[in-house]
Amino acid sequence: MTLTIWLLFMAVSLLPAISPGPGILLVISNALRFGRNAALWSGAGNAFGLLILGYAVTLGLGALMAASAMLFTVIKVAGAVYLLYLGIKLLRDKSAFKIDTSAPVVKRSNRQFFMTALIVSVTNPKAIIVIAALFPQFIGDETGNLANISILTFTYATMCYLNHIALAIFGGRLREYLQSDETVKWLRRTLGAAFIGFGTALATFTR
Repeated sequence: MTLTIWLLFMAVSLLPAISPGPGILLVISNALRFGRNAALWSGAGNAFGLLILGYAVTLGLGALMAASAMLFTVIKVAGAVYLLYLGIKLLRDKSAFKIDTSAPVVKRSNRQFFMTALIVSVTNPKAIIVIAALFPQFIGDETGNLANISILTFTYATMCYLNHIALAIFGGRLREYLQSDETVKWLRRTLGAAFIGFGTALATFTR
């Protein structure tokens, strides 16, 4: 792969990398609720999921899903249910986003943040379709070339992770201003509804 083609790929994939989606929403939510470190681990989980999808789609999962309506439906429903679960959980958690130094801190491991983001990433058929539509345009006839597949996959995952780092920094700073109960309630309901909205849209999504 030439440098020109690689730079063109970066330019074309920039919009999909920064466009809002479940992965970005999860990073923002974790940054606000648990701080910058949680958001960085969420971003890493999302990026790792994209690495899995990049190889899987270019090596045949995309074609398999196109041929199998049942497989497509299973992945779609799994992703939708998980997003709905996250949204409902956030709406019910009245302590979410509250910055109270006297309250006990909810402990969550880095592994939990990572795995949650990974599940959201690999069960999102839209991400699979974006990769399936974008990558072949730059691999061309060399669909079996692992070097080119690796370049595109790692490039796209890295671009998404850099975007998540920026969101983690922004969310971590915004967290310092969450002192108003009304603001916290509004934010919790907005993000919870957004998760449910993504889940509902995913459940009704057709190819």
